[in-house]
Amino acid sequence: MKQSERKMCADMWPVYVINMADNVARMQSCTSALNALGIPFERFEAVNGRALSDAKASAVYDADANQRMFRLPLVRGELGCYLSHIELWRRIAAGNADGAIILEDDFTASPHFPQVLAALIADQDPWDMVKLFARRRNKVMLNRRNLCDGFEIARPYQIPNTTLGYVIRRDAAGRLLARSAPFARPIDEDHKRFWEHGLDIRLVMPPPLSLNADLQHSDTIQATRKSLRGGSLAVKLKQGLRNFKYRFIYLTALHVNRLRGR
Repeated sequence: MKQSERKMCADMWPVYVINMADNVARMQSCTSALNALGIPFERFEAVNGRALSDAKASAVYDADANQRMFRLPLVRGELGCYLSHIELWRRIAAGNADGAIILEDDFTASPHFPQVLAALIADQDPWDMVKLFARRRNKVMLNRRNLCDGFEIARPYQIPNTTLGYVIRRDAAGRLLARSAPFARPIDEDHKRFWEHGLDIRLVMPPPLSLNADLQHSDTIQATRKSLRGGSLAVKLKQGLRNFKYRFIYLTALHVNRLRGR
């Protein structure tokens, strides 16, 4: 191991890979990728939302609030996803490291991923969380600056709708943990509402992570969503109105808060 790699391992915050027990191929892919990059990590067994009892699901998921606050009911996979992140926030908040990196198991990492992580760990700016992936290119970026060779960090006007990978500081994990349950929206939808949780969320550009296209066929949440589609014209119209209301309320709150300088 090179001296620079040994120093990085010594300074590295914990890296957690969330993985379902039956997703062996995904974990093999993650292991190969991170080992090749010299990044030490720990596998974290994901909470299986499909195995939750009705009592447990009701305790963590507020279905009534969901009707008011989101455009769709949550499926069990989304409950398991949120609970997995909550358990990691609990571990990070109670740990000794100043922060951690949380990865979901369907990522592909840039060869420069170790340098990006090292730069974020050393960064003195008072952000709370940094997203490492975005599905769409953010057109409006605030407080843009250089992070390391070939990469920038900025505050996205609209927080990316993903939890594929992010860096989080210990105190931010504790703050999210304190307000985490019961929840009514998917975890990434809650992340987007910075005016509710008060976290300063940034984005690395270009993102050092991408989705592993070879593993997308095993996305159980999306598969469940597709199986629930359909219904009469009246049902579709009702859903369309719910989608519109949700989008209107979200965008209004987003623009108002950004205009206030948040």
